[in-house]
Amino acid sequence: MSVITRDEAQLRAQFLDVHRYSIELDLTTGDETFDSRTVIRFSARTDGDTFVELKPAELRAVTLDGQPLDPETFEDERLPLRNLTAGEHELLVEAVMPYSRTGEGMHRFTDPTDGETYVYTQLFLDDVQRVFAAFDQPDLKAVFELTVTAPDGWNVLANGITEHLGEGRWRAAPTPPISTYLVAVAAGPWHSVRTEHRGLPFGIHCRRSLAPHLEADAEEILEVTRACFDRYHEKFEELYPFDSYDQAFVPEFNAGAMENPGLVTFRDEFVFRSAVTETERQTRAMVIAHEMAHMWFGDLVTLRWWDDIWLNESFAEYMGYQTTAEATRFTDTWTDFGVARKAWGYDADQRPSTHPVAPEAVDDTAAALLNFDGISYAKGASALRQLVAWLGEKDFLAGINIHFKRHRFANATLADFIDSLAAATERDVHAWADAWLRTTGVDTLTPAVESVDGVCTLAVDHAGSRPHRVTVGLYDRDLGDEGRGRLTLRERIGLDVPQGAPESIGKRPAVILLNDGDLTYAKVRFDADSFEAVRTGLSGLPDPLTRAVVWNALRDTVRDGELPPQAYLETARAHLPLETDLAIVQGVLAFASTHVADRFLRPEDRPAALATLSSLCRDLLRRTEDGDNPGLRLVAVRHFIDVAAHPDTIAAWLADGTVPGGPELDPELRWRILVRLAVLGATDEAAIAAELERDPSATGREGAATCRAALPDPEAKRAAWESMFVTDDLSNYLFTATARGFWQPEQADLVREYVPRYYEDAVALAARRGPAIAVAAGRWAFPYHAVDAEALALGEACLNEADPVVALRRKLVDELDDLARALRVRGE
Repeated sequence: MSVITRDEAQLRAQFLDVHRYSIELDLTTGDETFDSRTVIRFSARTDGDTFVELKPAELRAVTLDGQPLDPETFEDERLPLRNLTAGEHELLVEAVMPYSRTGEGMHRFTDPTDGETYVYTQLFLDDVQRVFAAFDQPDLKAVFELTVTAPDGWNVLANGITEHLGEGRWRAAPTPPISTYLVAVAAGPWHSVRTEHRGLPFGIHCRRSLAPHLEADAEEILEVTRACFDRYHEKFEELYPFDSYDQAFVPEFNAGAMENPGLVTFRDEFVFRSAVTETERQTRAMVIAHEMAHMWFGDLVTLRWWDDIWLNESFAEYMGYQTTAEATRFTDTWTDFGVARKAWGYDADQRPSTHPVAPEAVDDTAAALLNFDGISYAKGASALRQLVAWLGEKDFLAGINIHFKRHRFANATLADFIDSLAAATERDVHAWADAWLRTTGVDTLTPAVESVDGVCTLAVDHAGSRPHRVTVGLYDRDLGDEGRGRLTLRERIGLDVPQGAPESIGKRPAVILLNDGDLTYAKVRFDADSFEAVRTGLSGLPDPLTRAVVWNALRDTVRDGELPPQAYLETARAHLPLETDLAIVQGVLAFASTHVADRFLRPEDRPAALATLSSLCRDLLRRTEDGDNPGLRLVAVRHFIDVAAHPDTIAAWLADGTVPGGPELDPELRWRILVRLAVLGATDEAAIAAELERDPSATGREGAATCRAALPDPEAKRAAWESMFVTDDLSNYLFTATARGFWQPEQADLVREYVPRYYEDAVALAARRGPAIAVAAGRWAFPYHAVDAEALALGEACLNEADPVVALRRKLVDELDDLARALRVRGE
């Protein structure tokens, strides 16, 4: 697979100006391919050679300035353009292009519910070449004119307002100058809800079979969209720069969403067909806000090259959470960020594959794709949150607006952005950027407390190199709270780390919590007295964001081998039944089950851990019997199913179609139970087939694939393995669903023979099927529960000897580092 290097891109950008693409796509030519005709108008600054990229099934014809070029010169997905003269040129490329089943390029999906077919583009990072010929790099912006021929009954969505010309032909309004990876098309018999806001057409779209579920949530989605749109117009001096705002919820989407200007695409799991919690609704709102922020951070002003991914993703991540909290009913977004997203960043930053938020150089597009990770999103957003705390929001927004004004519809670098910030403040933002954006790893902050004559002083031991502005929370025990250990806030003090003289804090508090409010990015530790106080009084801390900081600290100490995994479970057992914040409950239960019980504990200790978690979930179910907190009850039901060690209770729920006291089982819960019953050997193929007949949707097919792969039967495992690694028939989602069922800690002996096979087969699969499947194979099909030295040695040998493609290599490096960490936590 051809990639473009940074050096090649720089040379081409110096050589070319690209003005306009006129693209014609014909989607009526069959189920496997579509026709693509592209006219590119560009100019060369000097005489010379260059190339254009394309990944066709068939290259039919190429003409340059009216003269035919030899298609035989096409090689390695590049068409050379030789002996160009300085001045204007026109390139015409006609090709047959293959549809994708892996979520890359032009993805084609047929809905099993009703047989309707949909196609959509996902052209990030360099997949535009799968749809039309292009000079594919972000700093060669151009105007795009698009015409699409689609089957009767289809609607066509694009970056600009589309017009039906008759006979299946659709024309989209020309775009402003945008990068190639941001071009978008979505075609099919969409169900649409349309409105207007501030004089612009707004729309939300999904496949027809999801129409009732979209209609049920349409007002909430549009309300969030309007509120965020208005809030961004209060923050940004540049108005929204495109002619419409459509949001399409599309099937089998690899990312959470994609910021195509004027046509944001989302994975259609965000059209909820089963019950969800408020936290999940909040996540959807945040993703809407995140993608809308990209209209400015990424679309209006675009990175010049992929080493500045953070200029897109870190800003959208920060703005998504901040604006959701400011403009919608979901005001506690930073708690969810602290529990879920920030842990993603901390984990990524402690692996061998870590990289700076803004790396000095990303050599090529294959390397760039790997950096869309917890560092570019969560760590980068955390760094920006710390920047706002240090700089002040007024100067921060002033710098952003300077940046937009200077670089609108153009490209920018880290240096450009820092210069814009420097124009808005007297602080040394260049030094800040060097310390925060050019370094790797996680600093650790630990309180050092001294007491003289009953008066305490606080210093902060700082392991790391970055400056931090932190808030320190001082908490006292409320002795009048009937012994329940409630902790009350005495005060919060601000400290700069490194600090000068120790800070006087008066009488010794029960708890000293560094980074209270979670405004910086660092691991925090406790002094001995504070540690004991939070272990006994964690649920008595008054603020959910404070509790999230504590839970993150406990999580870190488990991963670093400083706190026994059993102690984390005991703390969860003691305090989670009293927790009121859903994000915290979800995050703690997820870590306790998938990391602690499934991996950090030895197999002989796992049954006791599952019993503890089952007991905890029963407490939550009892607490929610009155129906006042359906979200918490739903979380408890889900996790009770996931950790069930015996089938009787959940099998009875499935037979009855309800949990006693509610909820009734919707499709998500039914499949969840059936998967767990399959793992436990308490169901069979007949029951799976019957459930699939009951729910023949795409989600139902995925549920059935997971169940079948999870059956503790040698033939079922053989069939699942062959479908993943031999036949190449599975779409990206069905591959992931099958992989999720295959490896189960209860079935370690049954699947032991597949552990060595995984490495050879995954390497071959990734080379055949491309980056999306390579990532899925490295993430979901990895033998996660094989925690032993032999499995680690097999993986290391694969890295040293098998030469996996870069996307798979990166995932294997991360997974093997996590495996080594699990062995250290176990003391093995």
